[in-house]
Amino acid sequence: MKKRLSSILRSMVLGGLVASGVARVLVLFTASPVPDPASGRTEPSLFAPAISSNWDYITPVQAWLLIILTGVTLSCVVAWPIAAWMERRADAGGNRRIFGRQGR
Repeated sequence: MKKRLSSILRSMVLGGLVASGVARVLVLFTASPVPDPASGRTEPSLFAPAISSNWDYITPVQAWLLIILTGVTLSCVVAWPIAAWMERRADAGGNRRIFGRQGR
């Protein structure tokens, strides 16, 4: 049986959300190679406000990776309900009745 486009797009949306979340976590946990002056520990930018207010910790490659993952995921989010609506219209093509006529 052939998979429907809306099913494929739904899987791509869920996979894109997971992939962009994993990429974001990897970027955040590799963000701060410099120890925190107050505690002397190296902390990821998620927990270090001084780093998270400055975008120098993220490389251009990491930024483009996050932009592309987010863009593809958002485009699939938009296309998913459109594809489901079009499939629903195609499935109901021959079963339409005019309101109030009941087959006369």
